[in-house]
Amino acid sequence: MAHRSQIYFRQRGIAGRSEVTPDVATPGPKIAGLILSGGASRRMGTPKALLQFQNETFLDRLIRLFSAVCDPVIVVVGLHAEKIRSGIERGHGVLFALNPDPDRGMLSSLQCGLALVPPDAGAAMFLPVDHPHLATSTLETLAARFRADRAPVIVPTYAGEHGHPVCIARSLITELLALPPEAKASDVIHRHVARTVYVEVPDPAVVTDVDDPAAYAGLLAQHPSAATQ
Repeated sequence: MAHRSQIYFRQRGIAGRSEVTPDVATPGPKIAGLILSGGASRRMGTPKALLQFQNETFLDRLIRLFSAVCDPVIVVVGLHAEKIRSGIERGHGVLFALNPDPDRGMLSSLQCGLALVPPDAGAAMFLPVDHPHLATSTLETLAARFRADRAPVIVPTYAGEHGHPVCIARSLITELLALPPEAKASDVIHRHVARTVYVEVPDPAVVTDVDDPAAYAGLLAQHPSAATQ
């Protein structure tokens, strides 16, 4: 599996790096969850959202995990929109955002999803669909840390490497939606690097994505019980 993050965070100016104990019951603002599944999946050769892992599709599994922590859960679809919507079981419980031109890149999908974040949400947490092996505790930890610190950006790390999902405060949602098509999400993220909080988690899934057949085979080999049905 590839060790890669779609948004690159600068190493300098770290505001905080810590481990926290999840506490999803902590009072605080609502956090929307975004699952980005708008790409063509060209390297995989089939929509990654519909691949099987632990008796669920990638997307069904992530919807279930995000639903325990986030409200609402927003799924961004693009080139395979109808195939994905008809191929999952948990679509009734989420909002779908359609990216009409996902070839523009990840920012375009992120903006489509952020446009559906309700006004009463104080933050949004976003993740590409190719991290299906993410631990629920990682989402809980990031949500608890945002509610405790209200930092503009919360980034998980594993062995010091930055990963996903990234949690952003409401103010950054506004900034990201205002970016022109040729910009990158990192243009906004880097403006707030001095106040970004990095949270070390015991979850290698935050820095590994499953984006080609070899990576998928590796995922199933590491989780024998997760073989496709």
